[in-house]
Amino acid sequence: MTAREKLIVGLDLPTVAEAEKMVVTLGDDVLFYKVGYQLAFAGGLDFAKELAQAGKKIFLDMKLLDIDNTVASAVENIVKMGMTMLTLHAYPKTMRAAVDAAKGSDLCLLGVTVLTSMDERDLTDAGYEYDPHTLVLRRAEQALQAGMGGIVCSAEEASAVRKIVGPSLAVVTPGIRPLGADKGDQKRVMTPTQGLKSGSSHLVVGRPIVKAADPLSAARAILSEMDAALSS
Repeated sequence: MTAREKLIVGLDLPTVAEAEKMVVTLGDDVLFYKVGYQLAFAGGLDFAKELAQAGKKIFLDMKLLDIDNTVASAVENIVKMGMTMLTLHAYPKTMRAAVDAAKGSDLCLLGVTVLTSMDERDLTDAGYEYDPHTLVLRRAEQALQAGMGGIVCSAEEASAVRKIVGPSLAVVTPGIRPLGADKGDQKRVMTPTQGLKSGSSHLVVGRPIVKAADPLSAARAILSEMDAALSS
């Protein structure tokens, strides 16, 4: 895949109008967009469908987690929306229900392992007995066994995850920050080059692009860095 196919721009914006403006600004340079909670609850689900119909790839970041029947019903409807990727929390029962519901479709299901805003203390506070690295690897194994299409993890864990899931599954890494960029609320981050070298198949970049003074120049700089990393 090319850098353009590997870069997912997070439309982390408060309104559909702002998201529409951003897509126009980025034009043909950007192929792949992430729609998460912020935009989804502002009318972004219909916008996501429109983008898909216009030929864009959409990573719907809903992090589904519910009883099996509810998850399966949601996945069946999301398949009809024409989305490219969908996230759900990497709980074994949840993943198996989603995989069964998505059978026969092109929807790539991604298991969210540990949020990149969480570190070991956060997991301890939440009642987990594992450190982030150990929990990520455990969930990667479970996602592979469940038949998922890929994993979402920090680029810090991408190399170890890649060894578990093999070459074919997607390894999608948020928390990507160019050198000198503000980390914001992310705690486990890497540069685009580091992310690709670590085994990531897709890089999710939100605020460093959509909050930049010149989003198109920011996106092009990241794509250029990714092209250089892929060719080296």
